[in-house]
Amino acid sequence: MKKLFTNLTFWVLTAIVCGVLLGHYNPEFALHQIFEKGFKQNLIISEFEIKNTFSEFLSSIFISFVKLFINPIIFLTITLGIISMGDLKKVGKVGAKALIYFEVVTTIALLVGVVVANVIRPGDGVVTDAIKGGDISKYTKSATEFSWLKFFLDNVTLQVLVIAIVLGIVLSNYSGRQKVVDFLAPISKKVFWALHKVMLFAPIGAFGGMAFTIAKYGIQTLLPLAKLMGTVYVTMAIFVFVVLYFILRYYKISLWKFLKFIREELLIVLGTSSSEAGLPSLMEKLEKMGCSKSVVGLVVPAGYSFNLDGTTIYLSMAVIFLAQVFNVHLDIQQILTIVGILMVTSKGAAGVTGSGFIVLASTLTALKVIPVEGLALLLGVDRFMSEARAITNFIGNGVATIWISNNENEFDRSKMEAAFAHVDDYENIVKDNINNK
Repeated sequence: MKKLFTNLTFWVLTAIVCGVLLGHYNPEFALHQIFEKGFKQNLIISEFEIKNTFSEFLSSIFISFVKLFINPIIFLTITLGIISMGDLKKVGKVGAKALIYFEVVTTIALLVGVVVANVIRPGDGVVTDAIKGGDISKYTKSATEFSWLKFFLDNVTLQVLVIAIVLGIVLSNYSGRQKVVDFLAPISKKVFWALHKVMLFAPIGAFGGMAFTIAKYGIQTLLPLAKLMGTVYVTMAIFVFVVLYFILRYYKISLWKFLKFIREELLIVLGTSSSEAGLPSLMEKLEKMGCSKSVVGLVVPAGYSFNLDGTTIYLSMAVIFLAQVFNVHLDIQQILTIVGILMVTSKGAAGVTGSGFIVLASTLTALKVIPVEGLALLLGVDRFMSEARAITNFIGNGVATIWISNNENEFDRSKMEAAFAHVDDYENIVKDNINNK
């Protein structure tokens, strides 16, 4: 029993259940406004994305603290990885292979979404007048303003990735690079130590995220679009347990054991609806299970921008869904056009606020056959589907890193077997290391 109560997974799961109950039975308290307008500017921590409601504040403050670690960890991991790798040709080879992998797998995700949406047809019978609409002007405006330069400038993670790669390449040619490693390595350990301290508050973030979602939108808002939600979740499951399963099976690695190994991170992503909340911990665990530091440092941050499997599935299904709602028949050529457009536009989905709707708006605008106003149908239930998107993106990037590590012979199977065999022991070791530092 003592072991159960000291297990972070148990507390995150408990927090999610409590958040759902609070949001459903006492939404007034969950949505209670704790900050007056303008109070955010007076806070010392004004750079954080602080929300006004009680529940959203708990979630956003936790995610904001975790975000502080993402860029330093990416910078340190990539820089140290490239310096230790030494062979710059190998850096370019891993990067090119990662981008090819991302394009192939996200295209498969798009096709899976299109096929399932056309088979189940979740948009048939949806009455648009019965669903409360919303303001979509900000999404359509942002869609017309999108550019790849803006995508890069808005995506700090991508900027850090580029800077770290350049610096790593420069330092790898520096005669005193070992001194740089000796300087950066202890800093990296301290950053991860601090991250583990912050992750102890994950249950609070998960509780706030679920309470806010249920309280604001209500379970009853799911009914009109329940078929779409169910279809999205089923499709995500098919992609994870079929496509990603066979990708790992190619190297005789168990998807189930990998998911068990990252179960804490999966629950945190589920509770907060943000893959960012588990990104730093995922990088650490991938190293612990045998992936080399250099591959983890290159693939995970790049995947965060270019390997959004869950997002691409959702985007393809949303377009087909809206076509069905408005009785727009799409022929094979138009469907292939949708896939082609989303292959490009979906890559920018991580760099812009409200990215999913912006990409959808730009896709519908390019097609010119489906009313852009249909986006209003999705506003109310988008939050409920964001958990599936975030988890699928998260798992997809983990699988990509494992596959590329194996393909590059940069994977230690003995570490993986030890990690998979002693998941609970590993979590206790991490806690002991935190307490001893």
